[in-house]
Amino acid sequence: MTSQNEERLFGGYAGRMLGSLALAWMVLQTGRFLLSPLLPAMIDSLALTPATAGIALGAFQLVYAVTQYPSGRVSDALGRATVLLPGLAVLLLTFSLLSITTTAGLFVCAMICLGIGKGLFASPSRALLSDLFVNRRGRALGLYAAGTDVGGLIAAGTAFMVVGGGAAMFADIGIVPAAETLTWRSPFIPVALALAAVTLLYAVWSQEELAFAANRPSTSVGATVRRLLTTREQREALVAFGLFFFVVGAWINFLPTYLAEAKGLAAPLPQVLFAVVFAIGMATKPLAGAASDRVPRRLVAIGGLLVAVVALVIVTMVNSPVALALAIAAFAVGYKAQFPIIDAVILDAAPTDNAGGDIGAARAVFLGVGALGPTYMGAIATVANYEIAIGGLAVSLLIAAGVLAAGRRR
Repeated sequence: MTSQNEERLFGGYAGRMLGSLALAWMVLQTGRFLLSPLLPAMIDSLALTPATAGIALGAFQLVYAVTQYPSGRVSDALGRATVLLPGLAVLLLTFSLLSITTTAGLFVCAMICLGIGKGLFASPSRALLSDLFVNRRGRALGLYAAGTDVGGLIAAGTAFMVVGGGAAMFADIGIVPAAETLTWRSPFIPVALALAAVTLLYAVWSQEELAFAANRPSTSVGATVRRLLTTREQREALVAFGLFFFVVGAWINFLPTYLAEAKGLAAPLPQVLFAVVFAIGMATKPLAGAASDRVPRRLVAIGGLLVAVVALVIVTMVNSPVALALAIAAFAVGYKAQFPIIDAVILDAAPTDNAGGDIGAARAVFLGVGALGPTYMGAIATVANYEIAIGGLAVSLLIAAGVLAAGRRR
């Protein structure tokens, strides 16, 4: 058991590892979130069909999901750095490739590489933080997870500069180069450079030695799955958080479209309200993680889920931009609070020698279920309407809260 003095969030070896991993996660998420707003420009430039773009992005999601367990399990056997550094190298290659991509084939290749690199990083990085932080695990995972939201905001601002008219506006006053010098490829150059700097930082600070086994480490999933399903509490967590990720997949992909089509909001209001979700997450994730270190994690998760349920219902009932902004902000609090808690709950129950395998297997399940969310949202919105679809999401979150609450009562 590590002491709180050893678990320094902003100093010492643990703090340096947390800082470098959180920065790396922020940078790679910036690159990943650039894809959505820049996709129309990519389609035009590379002569992609929507089907080809969908296949490429689907390949990214699939590879990312299936890489979770083997990367975590190999990091248990060979050490975290042995997997993290190749993952960062693949991500560096990915963003460099995107900065020079001129064909559909290269774009598809870059998306597959993104799935591999992110998959090699996600589970081992969380497992390393679990190794270093026990008493402050929730806080550490909350700070790490906030990188997603910082990256999302940076990506939104960058995309505005490139394709949203921001460059032209600032070029008029001499702050940035002329708008015509920027293309959709331009943002991936600083992303690649920033990732190279963070990778170097992690490599210099890490005290782990790289290990390469003569025999391939076992990645048999059977024992891990049996352990994840051993107790009723673990089974409940998988069901509840699986339902949550189903909502994540639906919500994150359709929120701007829903606000534009169902609520009639004109640009840039849907994009601004979408950015609000990320802004709220920057503060909510560290606070929720810290709270879960002091009170039972499930209790914090249940509270957040119930807040999200009420907020979703309100979203369907109001139409004014102010009321929608308040409801979406409330939803973001409950929604974003879940991410560090989910990781901490899985890692709390994981044995030390299989933390990477357990978090990898659980994340693969969650990401797989989450991939069903967009299909559900699009289908129900087409055959019925968005309000009914969102009602189904609220019911899913309510069931998730009920499953966790049932476990609390025993």
